[in-house]
Amino acid sequence: MAQRERRSEDNDPVAPVDLRLVPVAVAGWAAGWFGTWGTSAAWAGLGTGVVIVVVAAVLRRSAWLVGTALMMAVVGVLGGAYSVRLQSGPLAELAHGEAVVSADLVVRTDPSLRPAKGAKPAYATLDTTLVAVTGRGETWRMRAPVLVVAGGDTSSTVTGLVVGSRVRVSGRLASPDRGDAIAAVLRVRGAVEIIRPPGAAASRVERIRAGLRRSVEHRRPEPRALVPALVLGDTSRVQPELVADFQTTGLTHLTAVSGANLTLLLAFLLVLARWVGVRGWWLRVVGLAGVAVFIALCRTEPSVLRAAAMGLVALAALGAGGRRAGLRNLSVAMIVLLLVDPFLSRSLGFALSVLASGGIIWWARSWAQVLNRWLPQVVAELVSVPLAAHLATLAVVAGISGQISVSGLLTNALAGPFVGPATVLGFAAAGASQISAVLAAVFGFGAAWSAQAIIWVAHVGAGLPGSSWQWPVNPVALTWLGVASLLVGMVMRWVLVRPWLTLGLSVAMVAGLAGAPAQPGWPPHGWLVVACDIGQGDGLVVRSGPHAAMVVDAGPDPAPMDRCLDQLEIEEVPLVVLTHFHADHVDGLTGVFDGRRVGQVWVNPLSEPGYEVDRVRRLAATHHASISTPPPGLGATVGEVELRVVGPVSHPMLGEDTSSVQNDSSLVVLARVDGLTILLTGDVEPPGQRAILATGVDLRADVLKIPHHGSARQEPAFFAATHASVAIASAGVDNDYGHPAPRTVQLAQSLGMTVLHTDRDGAVAVSRQDGVVSVVSQK
Repeated sequence: MAQRERRSEDNDPVAPVDLRLVPVAVAGWAAGWFGTWGTSAAWAGLGTGVVIVVVAAVLRRSAWLVGTALMMAVVGVLGGAYSVRLQSGPLAELAHGEAVVSADLVVRTDPSLRPAKGAKPAYATLDTTLVAVTGRGETWRMRAPVLVVAGGDTSSTVTGLVVGSRVRVSGRLASPDRGDAIAAVLRVRGAVEIIRPPGAAASRVERIRAGLRRSVEHRRPEPRALVPALVLGDTSRVQPELVADFQTTGLTHLTAVSGANLTLLLAFLLVLARWVGVRGWWLRVVGLAGVAVFIALCRTEPSVLRAAAMGLVALAALGAGGRRAGLRNLSVAMIVLLLVDPFLSRSLGFALSVLASGGIIWWARSWAQVLNRWLPQVVAELVSVPLAAHLATLAVVAGISGQISVSGLLTNALAGPFVGPATVLGFAAAGASQISAVLAAVFGFGAAWSAQAIIWVAHVGAGLPGSSWQWPVNPVALTWLGVASLLVGMVMRWVLVRPWLTLGLSVAMVAGLAGAPAQPGWPPHGWLVVACDIGQGDGLVVRSGPHAAMVVDAGPDPAPMDRCLDQLEIEEVPLVVLTHFHADHVDGLTGVFDGRRVGQVWVNPLSEPGYEVDRVRRLAATHHASISTPPPGLGATVGEVELRVVGPVSHPMLGEDTSSVQNDSSLVVLARVDGLTILLTGDVEPPGQRAILATGVDLRADVLKIPHHGSARQEPAFFAATHASVAIASAGVDNDYGHPAPRTVQLAQSLGMTVLHTDRDGAVAVSRQDGVVSVVSQK
């Protein structure tokens, strides 16, 4: 098993591959996952696994199996001990009791600003090490990882903190999710007091990082944000829209520190060193110095250490015998990293790094060799490396995003030539900033234009109708995708050696990008209402005629809303109903307008929040769509749809709970099409629901759009008054709010309703035939 020699069908020699450490590393990975889960059941499962491997080792007298059992035991014990440490002690007790405390913290990472999402305002997060905490009349000194969350005015203070600073804050503690590598979450209240500034080394690093940001300060906003992200992993300025396009086109790895960063830096340094005459062991000294500089500039975080290890593995794999020893080196890197930090076994970044590096080591070199027979070497490598990484990580990426990036291979190949210059010139700008601002600006100019080319590739790729396919996030679907990717990888060499077959498949793939993918059976024939799968938000479509529909809310993101309407073949939207102005209902509006005629827009009477109102009005004016606020009781006909506005029936005033008031101002509309009635409720909360009931209006409907994505706050009488047979909750997978709440689902079911929710079922289509309501879910 350890050493094998194969020959390809073309009689090309394939180097023997050392696989002995691969099972050991994988076993350690699994042991770390079980050990860090922190439950008795997980530890019992881990212990059982170790015993089974030990028994097999004794029966087979295998030293390799003994090593595997030892790796499982050590990583599992380390992970379990760390998990117990996080879950016990004074800090864990304070967090469990949600105590208000004063804490001294040392900043470990750069702050991250999270944009407003729906009713949730913008906030900042920060990884810290707690060194002292005072709560409930006592003070404790310790060292424990704590996640700081700050909103409102405090968020701007937090975003200005420098790594290495010691600060004192007050706030309320909360317990983290199980499996997280932190002891507590601290929600800050009030001012942040800086007790001690960062040390000399940390200050120097911050000056260099700030120098890179200054070197691109006068460039366009997107490259100004992407260059620090590419070079140093500083994503503080990257906008969500750019992140979404990178995710759609398979370029997400460029917005964070990865092993590729270090590989590019070391390759440049070693070429430069050879050019000036450095040879022998001194080249290794240059390489080690490059690693040290990389880790210092990108911070000594687990993700950076992981990237450094994977970068060294990838660089080693480029040399002679790289494939033969590559998986052995990758396994060693995995083992060392898991021993240092068992919680990496739970990191998606770790999984992506390992799989991408493994794919490149196992496949890329041999694929490049056969492609080089009929393509130039540069083009062969440009195709084989992203293809290998793309296939190896396909199942994990689909599990994260719920989609497969069809354009990923093409976009990575097109963006690849610009990643190296952007990264190397960015590092050069960072270093030159300490010598000359003019020289740094010159390097920054080159880095920014290289980044701009990558951004153009992402925008164009994301705009292609078939750029990504939706994929169900469940164990069966993801396992099937992983197995399919492996099978494709196994036959890829056979395909690539045949130019006619390779070119034919390439043309077919490019042609497929020009049209949205069709899913068999979707949309179902005769659909009348569809709740689109647009994440955590609302986006519903009511058929008003051939290729025409009324749209009720547009979700948080234009891309999924646009994709849903494309799949339904909607070309005209005579009416858009925006129930209220929260981002999870209006931010996807550009997706509705994209390539479609829109007649008018209905909005609610409460024009808050103002920035969303202004954006909607500008967008409507640009597309010549009128805006109006319909009063309660208004009846209207839109194509085949009959409408009646039933709420809001009062004009709430903004107070302390601004978000709830905005929810209660939601337009509530009864829509009837082809004998099917649906009650469209926006995010109306119990006070608004009771106010509508008090008017005595007839709320009977076949379908209830559950208010506020299935929030736990509902009025049972409101549900009962609908007599609905179907209830739909529009919610995002693993959303932070727990929508739909179990008690709300139970309430609807207790009233005889069939409950569907988009986070589990995907898009939901409702039709009516011969008086019978039928439902089809996309998943």
